[in-house]
Amino acid sequence: MKIDRRHFVLGAGAAGMSALGFEVLAEQLKDISELKPGDFTWHPDRQPTGPVAVVVSIPEQLVHVYRNGVRIAVSTCSTGKPGHSTPTGVFVVLQKDKHHRSSTYNNAPMPNMNRLTWSGIALHAGNLPGYPASHGCVRLPLAFSENLFEITHLGTPVIISGKSTDPWELKHPGMVLSGYAEHEFEAVEASLEDKKHPRDWSESETAPITSVIASSRERRIMLLENGNVVSEGDLAIDGSGAIGNHVFVLRGPDSATRGLHWQAISHHPGEGPATAEEAAITRLHTSDEFVARMRERMHPGLVMILTEAPLHPDTRSGQDFVIMS
Repeated sequence: MKIDRRHFVLGAGAAGMSALGFEVLAEQLKDISELKPGDFTWHPDRQPTGPVAVVVSIPEQLVHVYRNGVRIAVSTCSTGKPGHSTPTGVFVVLQKDKHHRSSTYNNAPMPNMNRLTWSGIALHAGNLPGYPASHGCVRLPLAFSENLFEITHLGTPVIISGKSTDPWELKHPGMVLSGYAEHEFEAVEASLEDKKHPRDWSESETAPITSVIASSRERRIMLLENGNVVSEGDLAIDGSGAIGNHVFVLRGPDSATRGLHWQAISHHPGEGPATAEEAAITRLHTSDEFVARMRERMHPGLVMILTEAPLHPDTRSGQDFVIMS
């Protein structure tokens, strides 16, 4: 049997699995292969804590939810119908509204809404006929949307694509974008000290959500706070090979490497292959000024997007996301 991303259990080696491990694998294979429209799996106990990332597969009409790199849920979904296709790319949750109603489509209810764009694209509960049928949003089963709403936060990354990898980890010595610089660890660690992940912010906290977008095509990099560009710079790339499309989520400092610990997902906007390129982040360099500004604003949960797409208005909105195709 071919083992693809729909059936792969992260971190489970077949040779070393216990009987319980085989039971879990069999359960996941059964869960995913037998999902019908409106069905979903939800196993938060497989990874109770850590950063959340959501991957929407348009070809599969499935939503995969990962926490700390472990897949904890899979759900059927319905994306945009012909003429109203769901945009592919990397997004972050911009707004949450449990009882939202559409301002465009006759006040239609959009329960448990996680907004991805200010032009109307969101994750929310809705009808699932078994094929793409929405006006561009990603419709979810009601119960699944309730569960998802509870674990997302402003800034949660959402990848909508044709192909993607399972999450992988990267521990990078020193500060990213400036080569190997072990002596920077104390400064990086100090900048992250006492900074909480956005999921742990209270309603009264107004710390800005930081993200970074780097375009290998334009050789440019942007630093954003709450969707507003606060710094830009040139991007240098070592080597001649393609960089690919990747999303890195900062987990925090890593004392073993005296650097940073990242969770990553590699993806492809269409049907092409998606590969985890662990060297991608180490090939990038930018100015000391940009790195200093990024370090000042870093927090656990920071999202860094590496894309082969340009950063002109056709591929990037002004509100913290990139459309890849």
